Amino acid sequence: MESDSPKPVLLYDGDCGFCRFWLARWRRRLGDRVEYLPLQDPQVAGRFPHLPTARLTRAVHLVEPDGAVYAGAHAVFRTFALGGSSIPDWAYRYVPGFAFVSEAAYRLVADHRPLFSAITTLLWGRSTQPDTYRLSSWLFLRLLGVVYLAAFWSLGTQVIGLIGHSGILPADAYMSAARQWANTNHLDALSRGFWMPTLFWWGASDTLLKAVCIAGAGLASMLIAGIAPAAVLPVLWFLYLSLSAVCRDFLEFQWDMLLLETGLLAIVIAPLTWRARADRAADPPRLGRWLLWWLLFRLTLGSGIVKLASGDPAWRGLTALVFHYETQPLPTPIAWYVHQLPVWFHKASTAAVLAIELVAPWLIPTPRRLRTAACMTMISLQVLIALTGNYAFFNLLTIALCILLLDDETLRHVAGDWPQRSATGVPVLSARYWPKWMPITAAIVTVPISAGILAAQMGFRAPAAAVIGPMAALVSPFRSINGYGLFAVMTQTRDEIVVEGSNDRVTWQPYELKDKPGDLARRPPWVAPHQPRLDWQMWFAALDQFDTQPWLQGFLSRLLQGSPDVLRLIAVDPFNGTPPRYVRCQIYRYHFSSVSARRSNGVVWTRERLGDYSPIVTLESRR
Repeated sequence: MESDSPKPVLLYDGDCGFCRFWLARWRRRLGDRVEYLPLQDPQVAGRFPHLPTARLTRAVHLVEPDGAVYAGAHAVFRTFALGGSSIPDWAYRYVPGFAFVSEAAYRLVADHRPLFSAITTLLWGRSTQPDTYRLSSWLFLRLLGVVYLAAFWSLGTQVIGLIGHSGILPADAYMSAARQWANTNHLDALSRGFWMPTLFWWGASDTLLKAVCIAGAGLASMLIAGIAPAAVLPVLWFLYLSLSAVCRDFLEFQWDMLLLETGLLAIVIAPLTWRARADRAADPPRLGRWLLWWLLFRLTLGSGIVKLASGDPAWRGLTALVFHYETQPLPTPIAWYVHQLPVWFHKASTAAVLAIELVAPWLIPTPRRLRTAACMTMISLQVLIALTGNYAFFNLLTIALCILLLDDETLRHVAGDWPQRSATGVPVLSARYWPKWMPITAAIVTVPISAGILAAQMGFRAPAAAVIGPMAALVSPFRSINGYGLFAVMTQTRDEIVVEGSNDRVTWQPYELKDKPGDLARRPPWVAPHQPRLDWQMWFAALDQFDTQPWLQGFLSRLLQGSPDVLRLIAVDPFNGTPPRYVRCQIYRYHFSSVSARRSNGVVWTRERLGDYSPIVTLESRR
């Protein structure tokens, strides 16, 4: 029997709270493409006499205009198909066993509707608003602008000393060698761009290095203000990629790679508008948002996996945080106090870190309340990390990614109706986004490679490794698809390199860097989101041998030359700009002082000399 309605009719139990909740959510997605009719409506019996009331009370029914009737799970899937989600309906019809399982699940829910209604309220809350992410995406892009601003500003204050003409690793000499190699191998401009994507092919003068940092900071400020985000984001990404290529050791930290990957994926959710406003924001493309969720998933889960996969007994024995606060690269003032807490606290904290990193990521694709709990848990971890360690912009960038987990209904309790309404109180959805092919292309490229990297971290070989490998090699110069995992092996001792100079090889005077431990009485500083990159490199160098650190050898050479650009990276120059004849590196083992020692003599650190880290270096030996 044909239906008398020109569109499908969905018949449901109007007395069932569970049914009303989900029908309300479906209506917001389907609009007026479906007519919704509770079976208690008197017209149901007249319009659909062939459907007895006893049958209708057992399951939802969809009656199509041609008279076709679908019940239970099949009716739900056919309704989804009307809204564009046709995969479940296709699977119901063609995948063996899918119909049986889905109908069994439907009957389980239908026979226990009060229980599942309570579960629904627990997981989704009482609001029937759909999950939209207008405000969180608007806020994410501004926080990303803050991160870019911190990154470019921080690097700009050091870039000449690090890679300038008279810096530690001169970028102009590096690019000159790269041009020579490219010419020898007959690389054209396009091939050079794929081999080393950087604008510094056209020159790497100190002026240009500084100009790129200033331009990056200016564009980041535009992103914070919401000015032309779709145009600004690609330029910011390329500028930071260009600097990464020539900074080498100094710009190879995990948060530098994370910023490049986040910045690239953020392009697909950037609105195509000259002025992005919260009250005119539209829901960002779902696939673009999922790609950023996938990045957060890999970042957090990968950090937990590497800790256990490394076999490090400190993580498996839950003693990692007994050492961490003292041995991390740049502690904050709070780290000294946390280090003094009892071992049981550190073991409990270590267990909590592993639990958050290994469990919370799996809650990212779950219903609203679980997803919000995962967001708050991961943000809390980042705040605690930031309070005890200076990790540049890493914590803020991770928090920005977490913000994307909060939908508008969750943020409404904080922001009210502001993000959804214009000044006149009328809902406005004016922002447009890139065509669908753009996030699809991003997904085709990034998901297989990143999944292969994550699988390798978990000890598995990706099924399509033979295809993924060449793809990964092709895009690797762009540094925008990466694996993540901080502190896979916990450093249990703190060895610090102290650089000393002398004019007679008898009296040696130490150079004091700005932020790394040196003077025993100087308390750890607050420097994040700024990253003193020379100080960080000194921490890593202490974990290896002098002969494997060309940048450190370059640093010593610049001290012997008295390079003003390099000396500006140092807090105390014992020779007041006049270079010494000899320099050397000594290695010391540092420890946080005890409570009693700090009270009695004010020292934060104690140390013991371990020996020579490098031979005595002169300009003649360097030549």
